[in-house]
Amino acid sequence: MGGFFRIGDKLLNRAKLDRIIDRIFELRMSGLSQQEVAQRIGCDRTFISRLESLAEIRKGGSLAVIGFPLGNTEELKELCAQLGVEYTLLLTDAERWALIESFDGKSLLNWLMELMMEMSAFDHVIMIGSDMRIRLAEAILGEKVVGVCIGTSPIEQDHYFSPEQLKKLITSIKGE
Repeated sequence: MGGFFRIGDKLLNRAKLDRIIDRIFELRMSGLSQQEVAQRIGCDRTFISRLESLAEIRKGGSLAVIGFPLGNTEELKELCAQLGVEYTLLLTDAERWALIESFDGKSLLNWLMELMMEMSAFDHVIMIGSDMRIRLAEAILGEKVVGVCIGTSPIEQDHYFSPEQLKKLITSIKGE
């Protein structure tokens, strides 16, 4: 039963929850107070407050951008450099596989461990990739990950990623 979850006697629907959360944010962005939104949705104001806290991205601090497989990496790398992104790793599908194949198993594992340690030093890490890669980054790095899903894993071809979308994301995170 895709999208449905049974917890005890309750049958929960993920799509319904997503619609409710979207509606909460739409109402808040329209200018309604947390209390007004809670009354419309039928929950406590504290739930709205906690939901906003869970989704909040702290502005400022150091930033890394990682993404693959992307078809317009050069354009995106230039944008990251212009906007002062401290670390950028953007790869096409071919570059991703060439990088992986350039290591033996032990060296690849060591490189990945070093990369994770390096990413843990950043305040924010934008991860552009598949749903699975984003979940993995979140599991390792926690709340500092800002995931941008470009498809369901495995993604086997390059995707164009809007430079304007990346610029908005970077500037909103950096607070500029």
